[in-house]
Amino acid sequence: MDKIRVAKVEGVRCSTKGNTATGVLHLTAHHLIFKYDAEGVDELWIAYPLISLVTRMPHTLSGVAPLAFRCRTFDHFTLLFDKDTDALDVFESVKELTVVTSVTQLYAYFYKPSPSLPTNEGWGMYTPRDEFTRMGVGSRTKAWRFTDINKDYNFCSTYPAKLVIPAKISDATLQYAVKYRSKSRIPVLAYLHWANLGTLTRSSQPMVGLTNNRSIQDEKLVEAIFQSHLLAESPYATPESRAKSAHARIYGATATNMIIDARPTANAMVMVAKGAGTENMDYYKDCKKAYLGIDNIHVMRDSLNKVFDALREADAAAQAFDGATPPEHGFVDRQALRKSGWIKHLANLLEGTAMIVQNVHVNASHVLIHCSDGWDRTSQLSALAQICLDPFYRTYRGFQILVEKDWLSFGHKFLDRCGHLSSEKLFVSAPTGDAEGPQAFLASVQNRFGGPAHLKETSPVFHQYLECIRQIQRQNPTRFEYNARYLERVHYHLYSCQFGTFLYNNERERREAGAAEQTVSIWDWLNEPEEKERNLNPDYDKSADDPKGADMGVLMPNTKDVRFWHELYGRTDDDMNGRIMLAEPSVAPIGPIDNAEDDPILSGTAPAASLAQSVPTISALPSPALSTSASVPVLPSPPIRQDSFRPYNTSSAFSMRTQSRTPEPASTSTSASGSGAASPAAVYAAGGSAAVKSMWGAFSSGAGAVFSAAQDAYSGATKELNNRLAVATPSSREVSPSPSNGELRGRDELPAWGTEWADSGSRHASPSPAPAPVPVPASLPTPTFVRATAPRSISAIASNPWATSTPPANAVPASKSVFVPRAQPSLENLSLHDPTPSWRPSPTPLRRESEQEAPLPPPPPPDKDIEKPAVVSPIPVPVQSSQASDPLGVGLL
Repeated sequence: MDKIRVAKVEGVRCSTKGNTATGVLHLTAHHLIFKYDAEGVDELWIAYPLISLVTRMPHTLSGVAPLAFRCRTFDHFTLLFDKDTDALDVFESVKELTVVTSVTQLYAYFYKPSPSLPTNEGWGMYTPRDEFTRMGVGSRTKAWRFTDINKDYNFCSTYPAKLVIPAKISDATLQYAVKYRSKSRIPVLAYLHWANLGTLTRSSQPMVGLTNNRSIQDEKLVEAIFQSHLLAESPYATPESRAKSAHARIYGATATNMIIDARPTANAMVMVAKGAGTENMDYYKDCKKAYLGIDNIHVMRDSLNKVFDALREADAAAQAFDGATPPEHGFVDRQALRKSGWIKHLANLLEGTAMIVQNVHVNASHVLIHCSDGWDRTSQLSALAQICLDPFYRTYRGFQILVEKDWLSFGHKFLDRCGHLSSEKLFVSAPTGDAEGPQAFLASVQNRFGGPAHLKETSPVFHQYLECIRQIQRQNPTRFEYNARYLERVHYHLYSCQFGTFLYNNERERREAGAAEQTVSIWDWLNEPEEKERNLNPDYDKSADDPKGADMGVLMPNTKDVRFWHELYGRTDDDMNGRIMLAEPSVAPIGPIDNAEDDPILSGTAPAASLAQSVPTISALPSPALSTSASVPVLPSPPIRQDSFRPYNTSSAFSMRTQSRTPEPASTSTSASGSGAASPAAVYAAGGSAAVKSMWGAFSSGAGAVFSAAQDAYSGATKELNNRLAVATPSSREVSPSPSNGELRGRDELPAWGTEWADSGSRHASPSPAPAPVPVPASLPTPTFVRATAPRSISAIASNPWATSTPPANAVPASKSVFVPRAQPSLENLSLHDPTPSWRPSPTPLRRESEQEAPLPPPPPPDKDIEKPAVVSPIPVPVQSSQASDPLGVGLL
C-alpha cells in the first residue's frame, strides 16, 4: 500500500467512446475502480496488468489535467482531474502498481475466490500419458513410445518432462540429435490422427548455417516419424492396428509427407546467416517442404498496434462529435483497419492450417511443423490443425486440454509475449507549464518506441490463435460446444493475471515457482457451473461430427471468409467490417519442395523484394554492400555424403559436423569496399569455409560501420572536388556536357569495368559524343587495368596523400610523362573507388594544332612547417617534367 499516493479522488470525469460522466476514482492494490455517480451504471474495473499505455496529457484550456488510458482489451478512456496534483498522484500510483519486478507480485498470487470454486482440478486436468493414450499411442499403434529423457528438464529446458517419440529411436540417438535443433527442441509427437494414424509433429529450426551442417541422427528421427504408420505390420502389431495401417496405405497411395516451415523465405535465409536455417531436402527423403510465409512476432505486434490506433482515433472522433448525429459510415476508419494487415495475417494462418489438415486427413500423411524456435507460429498451426482434425478439441473440456498441451506444456512464452511485468516506458508524461512542453512530449514518445529497452518480445500470438478459432467457429456455428464468449473470457484473463495459468514461459518455470500450489487455474473458474452455462453454444450439434458423416467430423477453414472479431474490439460488425468486407489475399505457400535445387533458400531464388527488406537487418552485413538491384546471394548445393547412422566422433557431444567443400568462384563485380576486394554478397555466395567465418566475424565486430564512415568521408571529399572543378573550369574550354548536372553519380549508376561507356544504359547517355580513347605508345606495354574504350576517371587514390603503392619494374615514372591541357572530362567519369593505381603509364594525350607546348615554371619550394605533402590540385595545369613535381609518387591527373 506504500505505492498508493492517493486512494480516492472525487469529482473525476471519465470520458470513453464519446460519453463523459462524473464519478469517484478508487485505487486498490490490484484494480483501478471508477464508480459512476449515476444510478444503474456498472462500475469500471481495470486490473493493472490490463493497462498497456498511460499518457499524462498537458492541461486543457479550461485547466483540466487529463490522463489517457489504453488497455489490452481494446478499451480507451480518459480521466479528467480538476487538480494537477491529483492527476500526478494517480499517474505515479498506477505506474508503481503496474510495473512489477517479479511474477509473484501479480494479482494471481493474492487472488482468493469467494466463495471457493466447486472444483480444484484445473492444474491436473491434462496429463500427457492420458491424452496421448486417448489418441491411440500404445493401443492403436506401437510406432510411438513415451520417454523420460527430459524428466529433469536438462535435455530441453522449454519442453515438457514427458515426450512421445518414434519407438525405433533410442534415447542415445536423441542425445546426438538434440544439438542440431534450435533451443534443443527436437521433433516430437503432438497429435496422432484417429482416422489413419497420420501425425502432427513439431520442432524448432535446424542449425544448418552457411556451411550446410547436417545431422544423420536428426534425419533418421524425421524418417522414423514419416514411416511410423508402417510399423503396424511388425509381428507384435495388433489386428486393429494392421487394419488401420491398410486403411492408411489406401489413402496414402499418393501420400506426401510434409515439412512445414511457417516462415517467409527471406526470414529463413536471414537465419541461415545466423547459423540456423531450414532443412536441405536432399537429405530428408520421402517428404517435401513448404514455406507458409507467416510473419514474425514483430510484424504481428505492429499490425495489432495499427488496429489499436484506428480504434483510438475513432473514439477521439466520436468525442469531438459531441452528441450530434453520427455519420452513416461510423467513426471507425475501415481503410486504416484494412491497411493494418491483421486480416491478411489471420488468412495466412488459416491457409497453412488448411494445408496441414488436407495433408493429414485426406493424404493420410505426416506433417512436421516448425518456425524459428518452435513456440509461436508452430503452436498456432499445430493447435489450429487439431481443432479442425479432432472433434474432441471443439468440446468445452477438449479446448482446455489442447491449450494445456500445445501451448502451456510445449513452452509458449506467455510471460514475455503478454508483457505481464509491464515497463515504465509505457507511462508517458508530458511536461506542463513550459514553452518546450510539446517538443519534450514528442521526444518522450519517440524514446518510448525507439529505446533499446522497449518491450520487443511482446506479441499477440495467443490472441491471434483465439481469433482464428473464432473465424472457424463463425464459419461452422453448430460444430463447437463453446461460444464466442468463452474465447473472450480466455482472452481477458490472458492479460488480467488473475489466474496462474498464463504467467510463465514453460512447464519448468511453473513447477519451480509452485504455481499449482499458490495460484488458481483459469479452468476451475471457467468450469464453475454458472460461468459454464453462459459459455455453452446452444446450437451445438454433436451428431454432425459422426466419423461416418460426409466430412467425418473434420473441418476445412475457408480462408476467403475472414472478418474482424468485432465483439472482441467492442464494436459493431458494420463499424469494423462494413456490409462487404473484402479480405486481403493471403500469402500463397511456397512448395512442395523435394530437393535443394527447388528450395528458394538453397538455390538463391527467394523473392528479391522480400530479401531486400530482410537481409539488411543482419548485423553482420554492412549496408553499402547491398542494393535492391543486386542479385540474391546463392548458396551452392552441397555434395551428397554417404554418412552412416552413428556419431561422427566419439569425443563429440553431438553429431553435427561442418561439411568441407570447395567454394564456388564468385562472379566478378565491383566491390563497395574498393578494388580487388570481394563484396559480402560474393563471399556469402561462395559457400562455407574458414574465410567465410572470418569474414562474418569481422563484419559483426563493427567493420561495416567503419567502412560506411570512410565511404561517407570520401564521398564528401569528391563532392568538394566536383564543386572546385566546376568553378575553376574556363567557360571557353570545350567541355562535354554532363548529364548529371554537376552531381556525382552513385556507384550503382556507373558502368562496370571493361564495358563500353555508351552501353551502360540510356540514362548515362551524353548529348555530345563520348571522348575518344587516348592512344598508348607502342613502346610502352599496355597494363591490363587500363580502360581502353572509356575515358579515364579521376582516381580517389590520387587525391589521397596517405595512399601508397609500389610501381612495377616496367612502369614509366609519372615524372616523365608529357601532359597538355585538354577538355575537362565529364563529371560522370568520377569514381570514388577507381582501382587504377597511381603509377599508371602516362599516355600521349591528344592536342590541337593551335596549342603550343610551353616551358613550365619551376615548382614552389616545399613548406617546411608541414610534414605531410600538399594534395595535388584538382585544377588541370601543365605538369613539370622534373621529379619534384610529384613528391608523393601518386601520378598525375
